[in-house]
This record gives sequence, C-alpha cells and structure tokens, in this order.
Amino acid sequence: MTRYALRVASVAAALGLWQLLTSLDIDLWLRFSQFPTVADVARAFADRLAGDDYWTDLTDSLTRIVTGFLLAAVLGVATGVLVARSRLAEDLLGPILEVVRPIPAIALVPVAILLFPSNEQGIVFITFTAAFFPVLVSTRHAVRALPPGWEEAVRTMGGGRWRILGSVVLPGALPGIFGGLSVGIGVSWICVISAEMISGQYGVGYRTWQDYTVVDYPGVFVGMVTIGVLGWATSTAVELLGRRLTRWLPRTSYVPAGRARPKSPRPAAPAPAASSAVPTGPAPEEARDEHLV
Repeated sequence: MTRYALRVASVAAALGLWQLLTSLDIDLWLRFSQFPTVADVARAFADRLAGDDYWTDLTDSLTRIVTGFLLAAVLGVATGVLVARSRLAEDLLGPILEVVRPIPAIALVPVAILLFPSNEQGIVFITFTAAFFPVLVSTRHAVRALPPGWEEAVRTMGGGRWRILGSVVLPGALPGIFGGLSVGIGVSWICVISAEMISGQYGVGYRTWQDYTVVDYPGVFVGMVTIGVLGWATSTAVELLGRRLTRWLPRTSYVPAGRARPKSPRPAAPAPAASSAVPTGPAPEEARDEHLV
C-alpha cells in the first residue's frame, strides 16, 4: 500500500506542478504560458468522452495496433527461431533483415502509401514493421543463449526436432521473447500515431494533429494523455501475460539497499547424548563412501 501511495503522490505532484506553472504563466526559459492548464485539459477530456468521435478514434487506433502487433509477434518469433536455429536461413534472410532493420518504421510511410491500396492497410504495415524487429532480435538472442545441454538431454531421451522446439527452445526463450514484445508494443504506438498523423483519416494520432492545426491545445493534450494511457495499458497487459506464462522462473523480491532481509530463526541442534559406550557407527572409510553416494 505504501508503494501505491507513493505512485499516486508522484502523479499528483506532477499535475500540481503543471497546474501551478501554467496558471501563473511562468516564462523563464520554457514558455509555460503557452500551455493549457490541467483544468482546461480536464474539461476538454470530459467533452471528448461525451462525443462519439473520441470512441471511434480509440477503436480505430486499437484495431490497428492489435492487428499489426499480433502479426509482428507471430512472424517475429517464427523468424527469430528460424534464423537462430538454421544456418541456411541465417545466410538467406540475415543480410536482408540487417539492412532493413535500421530503417525507422515511420520512414516507410511513403513506401506503404505506394505499396498498399488503402491507407488502413498501410498503417497496419507500419505498426507491424515497428514491432517486428524488436521481437525478432530478442527471440534470436534468447534462442542462441539457451544452454546446449538442454537440447542434448532431450535427444538422449529420444526426442526429435519438433520435441526439442516445443519442450526446450520455445519455453526456454520465453523470457527474452516477452522482453521483445514489451519493447515492440511501445514502438508500435509511437509509429502508429505518427502514421495516423501523416496518412490517417481516423484515430488518436489523426485527431491530435487536427487539433494542433486548428490551435486547440487542450485537445492536443487530450490526445497525448490518451496515447500515454493506452500505451501503458497494452504494455502492462503484455508484461502480465509474460509473467503468467513464465511462472516457473525463479523470482527475487525487491529488498531496499541497506536493509537486511530478516532471517527465520533456526532451532538449535540437540546436544549429543553423553555415552561411555564405544561408538557403533560406520568406519571412517564407510562414512566417506556414504557421503559420496
């Protein structure tokens, strides 16, 4: 409860500082007099929630994100495993992927406009490209980092290629895969909003850009807050799913620095009973052999 209270307090402090700087029109180096206040953004947000356009934009953006991200998750994991496990696939696909990977997804907007017959398909392509490469790279590194002894153990027990894939490769690479998925969903939001601003007709990004063109700054901040909340919600969903699917992993609880973890008291060992009889235990060599066994 203390941690949740600190989080709420940090958000409240940030909003209070924002309200103070904008209401007093502070212009030192940053021009806060140009910003809308928290109250203005809250009123604009309430007006948007009462209309139908806000929910239409929300639905369109979520549909584009979910479609592109699911495609990227499936194809990114499959391609990453294939490149990591096959030298032929690495030689054929590796150079092409490494050349295309540094290109920002938003730079592919002209290509999407020329390639796809509709703007909707082009925006989904941009979203897919943004999430594909983080998932691909994380999966490839996670598969290559697996201990070779795991695979050898399955082969020793008679397991084939598909058995190794389902029992060793995919479960062992799950932590790295979900790390790439968590990064990919965040990058997808960045690129889908930019694509909607450039070539969209509906969506949160399109509406935010339209508000900027008509100098509706509270509306711009409504779009920014919406994007932030949606990005946080989808990223949290991916992380929670990853934690549920990797429950078998050992996890350590957070302990603040300088605070020792309390140790559970151990019962004192009973004192050996005094006896004058000759010990009847095993000989030293026998005891050593039993210890080794």
